Amino acid sequence: MTLQLFLLLAAALFAVGLYGLLSQQSIVMILMGLELAINGIIVAVAAFWFFAASGRPDGQVLVLVAISAMAIEMAMGFAITTAIFRARDVDMADSASDLAG
Repeated sequence: MTLQLFLLLAAALFAVGLYGLLSQQSIVMILMGLELAINGIIVAVAAFWFFAASGRPDGQVLVLVAISAMAIEMAMGFAITTAIFRARDVDMADSASDLAG
């Protein structure tokens, strides 16, 4: 596999995630699009690390930190979505825009 194929995969993941992020109304679908976009970025970073400096562990640590941050972000996002849904019976982003009330 070449760097171009990995970057093509990363661009495809990012594009599908960005489309899902911008075109959906459901909060859960927006979070799934965000996760796909972040996965595309992680694939690109890992590919650059593998082809540039595969002998050093810096890239692996960066990817693990990014995956950990993404997992924490998704858990918090789903917790907030669940709390909004239970409090107001709202699962659409437009309806949940006013969080103060």
